[in-house]
Amino acid sequence: MMRSRIISGSGLVLTGLLATLAALIYPIWSYEDRSGTGLDALTAQSVSTRFGPLSALDRDFITKVRLAGLWELPAGQQAGERGTSRAVHTAGKHLVEGHTFLDARVREVAAALRLELPSQPSAQQRRWLDELSAARGAAYDEKFANILRRAHGKVFSLVAEVRATTRNSLVRSLADDANTTVLDHIQVLEATGLVDFDGLARDAATPPPPARSPAPPGPQDAPPTAPPASGASPMPTFSLPPAVSRPPSTS
Repeated sequence: MMRSRIISGSGLVLTGLLATLAALIYPIWSYEDRSGTGLDALTAQSVSTRFGPLSALDRDFITKVRLAGLWELPAGQQAGERGTSRAVHTAGKHLVEGHTFLDARVREVAAALRLELPSQPSAQQRRWLDELSAARGAAYDEKFANILRRAHGKVFSLVAEVRATTRNSLVRSLADDANTTVLDHIQVLEATGLVDFDGLARDAATPPPPARSPAPPGPQDAPPTAPPASGASPMPTFSLPPAVSRPPSTS
């Protein structure tokens, strides 16, 4: 009987030790050594550059910084003309100054990484410009503050993600500049007193799309300039940043 109890007690101790060992090993197996997840997936979507690996997220970020300038800069110019309050005029001025600087920076980074940049806003951004162009008076002020604040909030989240994860020194520096610029714009837009924070909270609670859009292409030797899509809305009459940047010739 005594021997049976000793054997039983030893079995419990051994079981406990095995359970503890499994608990220690499982996280390592789960998160560090499974093909197709974590660092493996990140590396598979990255291209090598002399400034460090350039991930799909990095390329998406560079593209979106350029796109932001292509519509927010003319939106800022428009606010200086149509805004009915000093606060809206101030916000418009900050948008023009911030995106003039940021657009020059993103073209510099894209040229160094030999990436092609878009030369016109996306369809959604053109619709936002059209919506602003159709508004007048107090309605314009409110639309300007809320459309631009919502857009900046989404970009701000992307900047934080890129800054925290990028392994590319040029992208890291651009993210620092973008963070400073976007935060400044958020603050001056909120200073208008017209931002609908309840609406922003509802938007944030909406589930994101099921998948990220395909990654922009990697470095190009000599990217062609794509013609405007047929049926696209005409560009606004406000001045835009310079046309698509081209990588320097390697010949």
